[in-house]
Amino acid sequence: MTLHLVKLCVGADSITDLQGWIDRRLKERKRRKQPLEHIHTTRMTPTRKDEILAGGSLYWVIRGEIVCREKLIDIRPFVDKDGVKRCRLVMDGKVVPVVPKPRVAFQGWRYFEAKDAPPDLARSGKGLAELPETMRRELRELGLL
Repeated sequence: MTLHLVKLCVGADSITDLQGWIDRRLKERKRRKQPLEHIHTTRMTPTRKDEILAGGSLYWVIRGEIVCREKLIDIRPFVDKDGVKRCRLVMDGKVVPVVPKPRVAFQGWRYFEAKDAPPDLARSGKGLAELPETMRRELRELGLL
C-alpha cells in the first residue's frame, strides 16, 4: 500500500512561490553538474520507507491548506557535520496541484494515508486547474468551490 508524507511549506505563500524556489534550486544543481532532484532535509527519518517509495508523494501545506504534492523518489538518511542524524527527502521537482484540503499547523512531517490524500486538481473538474491559484483560494473562501 502506498503511503505519503505531509509537511508545512514554510516561506511560500503559493504553489507558484514553491515551484519558483524549486526551479531556482534545480538550476543551481544543473550549474554545478549535480543530479536534477529536489532535496528537502529534515531531522526525522521515515521508518516506513518501502511504503513511501511505492508511489508516495510529499504533500505540501501552504497557508493552512494541502495544495500540492511532489513525487518522492528516495529517502536518504545521513549524519551532518555536527553528528546529528538527518534525512534527505528526494523529490522529482514537479509540483502537482491538488484539490485543496484544510490542514492545521504542525511541526515536522507526518505520515499521510493514501485514502486521505486529495486528488490531483487536473482530475477534479474541467477548467479548475486553469484558474489562477489566488482566484481558486478566494472562491473556496466564499464557499463557491
